[in-house]
Amino acid sequence: MKIKNIAMLIVWVVVAELAGGIGSIFTAPNIASWYTELVKPSFNPPSWVFGPVWTTLFLFMGIAAFLVWQKGWDRKQVKIALAVFMAQLVLNVAWSAIFFGQRNLGGAFAEIIILWLAILANIILFVKISKKAAWLLVPYILWVSFAGFLNFTIWQINSHPPINKTLPIGYSLDSYKVEKVLDIACKVDNDCQTPPEYLMRSNCPYTSVCSQNKCNVVCPNYKR
Repeated sequence: MKIKNIAMLIVWVVVAELAGGIGSIFTAPNIASWYTELVKPSFNPPSWVFGPVWTTLFLFMGIAAFLVWQKGWDRKQVKIALAVFMAQLVLNVAWSAIFFGQRNLGGAFAEIIILWLAILANIILFVKISKKAAWLLVPYILWVSFAGFLNFTIWQINSHPPINKTLPIGYSLDSYKVEKVLDIACKVDNDCQTPPEYLMRSNCPYTSVCSQNKCNVVCPNYKR
């Protein structure tokens, strides 16, 4: 490989990794504080997983951009493809700023949809120039698809926090259906935390109550 090509490979990898570095400015201060306090689904990966995964994905993205650049910067098709590549990097950083910086879960979900579409457009443009480059972006769009679903789930769960002290008007705990008895000892209702999978259900304001020193996930009856 020529020295110029080696230099440009490094440049494109650095550009891609730089996007991750900028995003971490918003992410790092919130991982151990705000993000830890959010209610998350059971399939949420450990926090330490995200760093290595994103570093690897940005490496693949940088290599993909280089392979496209190598096909000829003077070609209009290459310039458009790389312009879209840069645009989706900006959108990637924007998601971190919205989710972690602004702590706006709903806004981040809307933004990640736009990011996903930009990545798809990027893959379509890359495949016309270099199939290898396009394939290098496949793990990226798969991970963003998972991240989008995770974003949506966390948003929904935390938009409907556990109800232990008060219930919506029209609901009563005088008569309720026990969904699950948890293997958690308790003395009062506040000792019990409702599992995320129940908080996601919309047909009932699931909550947890302490009954016979055991936490019970219950669905209060609706009184019309």
